[in-house]
Amino acid sequence: MSGEGVRQRMAEDEPKIPVPEKKEDPVPVSRAFGAMVTNMDSRWKNWWIRGIFTFLLIGGFGLIIYLGPVFLSLLVLSILLKCFQEIVSIGYAKYKEYNLPLIRVLNWYFLLVATYFLYGDNFFFFFPQYQKSWELLALLAQYHRIICFFLYVGGFVLFVACLKKDYYSVQFSMFGWTHLTMFMLGSQAYLVIQNVFTSVFWFLLPVSMVICNDIMAYVSGFFFGRTRLIKLSPKKTWEGFLGAFVSTVIFGICFSYILAKFDFFTCYESLSGSPCVRSSLFIMKEYNVLGVTLNLYPAQIHSIPLSVFASLLAPFGGFFASGFKRAFNIKDFADVIPGHGGAMDRFDCQILMATFSNVYYFTFCRSPNPDMLMTLLLALPYDKQMEIFERLKTALRE
Repeated sequence: MSGEGVRQRMAEDEPKIPVPEKKEDPVPVSRAFGAMVTNMDSRWKNWWIRGIFTFLLIGGFGLIIYLGPVFLSLLVLSILLKCFQEIVSIGYAKYKEYNLPLIRVLNWYFLLVATYFLYGDNFFFFFPQYQKSWELLALLAQYHRIICFFLYVGGFVLFVACLKKDYYSVQFSMFGWTHLTMFMLGSQAYLVIQNVFTSVFWFLLPVSMVICNDIMAYVSGFFFGRTRLIKLSPKKTWEGFLGAFVSTVIFGICFSYILAKFDFFTCYESLSGSPCVRSSLFIMKEYNVLGVTLNLYPAQIHSIPLSVFASLLAPFGGFFASGFKRAFNIKDFADVIPGHGGAMDRFDCQILMATFSNVYYFTFCRSPNPDMLMTLLLALPYDKQMEIFERLKTALRE
């Protein structure tokens, strides 16, 4: 036998040592989910991304509601600033080639003056008790409007001083753009703050209705949408529109019932330490509907007009925003929220809803609020309090 054969025979006679099979490292869940989303159909990919960030937004929103009206006011302010930045940036991108002086400075200056006027007006009305403690606040409250007026005039004079020959039309276009944006967003923020401090109910219910309508329009259109609703927004369908309408009305009745059960949502927030006095809107009553007796909160009845408006008319704020984006050939106002776009893309429908809910409340629901009245009276100087006391005593005796 050759040497090669001997070596082969000896190798065959050696005991075999089992070699463990190599196992693949487990793929992390996050990587697996990321790969799944990446390989997914674009329609379903957008569904997952949009859904995840919707729940994150709702969770963050719920936390801020828990922190109270002051934090809600700060949230409204931050949204106002972000929406303004997104809209004005579109105009600035169009006109930045002209290199106009102080154009961005003036944009933000006018917004900050308007914000100080609107927020200051609400603050001095809803928290007059602080004016007794801080002399500076009392002075700012007394001269609030004249201060804001001259702040605005200062910006107006600066704008006129910056006018450049051959660019007048461009500068006045940006001036009008800034003021229109400031008016539309600032007025809504002002009304929303009033809703917040009237009671959290009148802020949270309308906002939630728009959110519900938007979600259900997307879900109904995703699964059942066939017929286009409006040319401005090709993805909007009649099936989504009607499905969102029915869902929002049901949601409004149920959600208003839940909110009406808790003092946190229904009491006026004055920070004065006064006990909660419930409005008659949040006291259960009996209603006879087609021979059937129902126990409902009056606020549930008022939720129906609000939900109808949120379903039928508030979406036109979104259509308006869609037309605006088409005019400048952009898909979204920004990309700050994955799957949703910018802040303006999320809150375009809230513009009309905030106004309607404020007008509806002050037209059909407002009643004298003893807590607010006491807060205002206690903020007055002592001699004025005594004067009102004597006049009230005389009137009651008569």
